Amino acid sequence: MLTERQRMILNAIVNDYIRSAEPVGSRSISKRGDVGYSPATIRNEMADLEDLGFLEQPHTSAGRIPSHKGYRYYVDHLEPQNTALPDEMQTIRTFFAEKLNAMEQVIQNASSILSNMTNYTSILLGPEVFHTSLRHFQLLPLNETTAVAIIVTSTGQVENKTVTIPPGVSVSEMEKVVNLLNSKLVNVPLYKLKPQLYTVLGDEMERHISHYEEIMKVLDTIFLDGENDQRVYLSGTTNMLTQPEFKDVDKVKEILDLLEQTPTLMKMMAPSQGAAGIQVRIGTENDHEAFANCSLITATYSLEGESLGTIGILGPTRMEYARVMNILGMLSKDLTALMSHWYK
Repeated sequence: MLTERQRMILNAIVNDYIRSAEPVGSRSISKRGDVGYSPATIRNEMADLEDLGFLEQPHTSAGRIPSHKGYRYYVDHLEPQNTALPDEMQTIRTFFAEKLNAMEQVIQNASSILSNMTNYTSILLGPEVFHTSLRHFQLLPLNETTAVAIIVTSTGQVENKTVTIPPGVSVSEMEKVVNLLNSKLVNVPLYKLKPQLYTVLGDEMERHISHYEEIMKVLDTIFLDGENDQRVYLSGTTNMLTQPEFKDVDKVKEILDLLEQTPTLMKMMAPSQGAAGIQVRIGTENDHEAFANCSLITATYSLEGESLGTIGILGPTRMEYARVMNILGMLSKDLTALMSHWYK
């Protein structure tokens, strides 16, 4: 689609803008040793790249900045390279060489390492977030006003919670609810249980259960922990504040508010169907308008070919794509190796 010269100039503009966060002019590009074209030639090519939608020109500047389409072309045509610094690679290797006893600690520390190394926001989903599902649900009455809710997961984990039975709700009604849950929600991932209470069971329960609203409130409290908040790890959320494109406090607040919503993060981080390797979502490719000026780079780690979790970096579209992709690639490989070792 682009000539070799246009691709070279686009790459130079993206790289300069990533470093400076300032619009890039033809003169500064011509001074680069790896370009070798006059400012006039570069200006003409920049105008063509703008017409093609790869560059934008802020109204206050004669320079250009990459558009989302420009970033997408840049990322899709990155040459394989190792841009991670030796000390960064050593940080990751040292981390995995340490004998950490708990997976929880590994994931939490990995999140912190990622945000510190990149100066962006890191998001990690623990190994069971996508694959732990409901195997069985039971509600055992202790007396007329109290019952114990028991959740058995696909991994064999048993969780229980004491709940208050609403006045007027009979044992037979509760049994109907339990039967409905077990017939409709078995094998549903835990993080989807709460929303599916309404989408899958809502209408049916409203028709057949006389104390529908009161019982739904009880189920809300039972499945509150089913969202697995403790298995979502964020680090470096305030790093957004250090980026020049996020000087607008309202924009940053909107992003930070979304980062506190676990279902939103899980949907963002869920790997695309059939996709493998590093995934890059640029600007408006993300689902939420709040992330229209952000890019999200994710990678999965796995066990015997099955995805166990996802690691990601969220930052401005003016991101060090090659470096971040290399770091995530290394980390996902090492997490995969670690999983294979632990689950032998």
